[in-house]
Amino acid sequence: MVAALAAATDHSGLGAICHLDSDSGIAAAMAMERERITEHVRFSARPFAGVPTLAKDLGGPFAGFPVNAGSHALEGRAEGSADSDIARRFRDAGFCLFGLTTSPEFGLSLASEPARGPICRNPLDPARTAGGSSGGAAAAVASGIVAIAHATDAGGSIRVPAACCGLVGLKPTRGAMPGGPLFGNHLGGIASEMAVCRSVRDTALIFQTLRGKAKGPYADPVAPDHSESKFRIGFLTGTGALYPTDDERCQTVTEATRVLEADGHKVVPLKWETLEKSAATSQRVFAGIVSVNLARLADSAAIDMELAEPLSRAFAERGHRMAGTELWGILNDALHVSYNVWALFETVDCILTPMLSFAPPAIGSFPTDHVDTELHLDRMATFAPLASLANVSGFPAITLPFGRAKDGLPLPVQLLAPMGHEPVLLAVAARLEAEERWHHRFPVAGLAA
Repeated sequence: MVAALAAATDHSGLGAICHLDSDSGIAAAMAMERERITEHVRFSARPFAGVPTLAKDLGGPFAGFPVNAGSHALEGRAEGSADSDIARRFRDAGFCLFGLTTSPEFGLSLASEPARGPICRNPLDPARTAGGSSGGAAAAVASGIVAIAHATDAGGSIRVPAACCGLVGLKPTRGAMPGGPLFGNHLGGIASEMAVCRSVRDTALIFQTLRGKAKGPYADPVAPDHSESKFRIGFLTGTGALYPTDDERCQTVTEATRVLEADGHKVVPLKWETLEKSAATSQRVFAGIVSVNLARLADSAAIDMELAEPLSRAFAERGHRMAGTELWGILNDALHVSYNVWALFETVDCILTPMLSFAPPAIGSFPTDHVDTELHLDRMATFAPLASLANVSGFPAITLPFGRAKDGLPLPVQLLAPMGHEPVLLAVAARLEAEERWHHRFPVAGLAA
């Protein structure tokens, strides 16, 4: 914990942490040490005993820590008096929390640069974004402040920052993570909570540690038997003319398929047209759901939208204008996305795609001081055209770096699989990771380089 707190100070210029509570972190670490000495059996059952971590300033609350969601509109609210279900599981696993990470206001951006501050920068190139909305979490992990950080994903918000910063990010199957008592369905089921990590190993362990019966409307998915080690892997190297992916990132997918094919997996080329309609529909569904959610928040007594950023107010107004019949159509569209993607998995076990269309852009590329919601949505779709597909369909997806670009930044890929098939994603991701085409630039605080 001492090393993590020192690293937080050393890397404060990254803007990864928006709320630091050293006393809570030290108290948690000391309590874990006392447990190690006096209750060895209980301590040994905690897979992350004593590991420092940070929670995202958005998502299920952690008792004793505020949730401002990157907004002036929520400042001054009392700190949470009780843990959410996933917060409790983080603590039960042995994690020691000492702060909150930066997110954009209400998670509305693929950059983490809230007007209330701080501006979150990419540790690999501070002139560029660390992504959003879990940008602070990704920056903290990539810089080595912590090895693992809590994160949420409603439209790519775990995977995009992980991709920007050279990390592994898993968006779990809908319902696999506990979402109670408040988080489970507040975004129509498109949001999931988990973490950003530095390795597939850590991702697999935290997934197994946190998952379980959710207090919400979705059944707990049961992972099928994956005793067969060879998979049918569909792959997509491009993302069409409207949101094109650059050559370097297309080539990275091709290189990954070569490795997997040489390993005995069957690789199946897919055309962009196979996913184009579902991707476009997913973006529209995401826009509708977040707009209605912000309209609902604006109508509550808990928030003063006059203090919110212009773009957030514009999304809330968009939600207020939406008729019930339009929202109903959006929810039906989401079901069609799930059905159409399910159909693809009749012929393949997982799908390999680019994660980002181009390198993380400069700070300021996703401004929120305007009211053009369509422009903002288009900017996000241009950067990560396949990000929201997993959220709207409910399927699990994982990103990991598979190479280094000419500019030294990571070249990420994404894998999607059917409901409950995280073991497939983790197995394929582990095989790609074993190629060692990416190495972390910063060691974890307190550990040898």
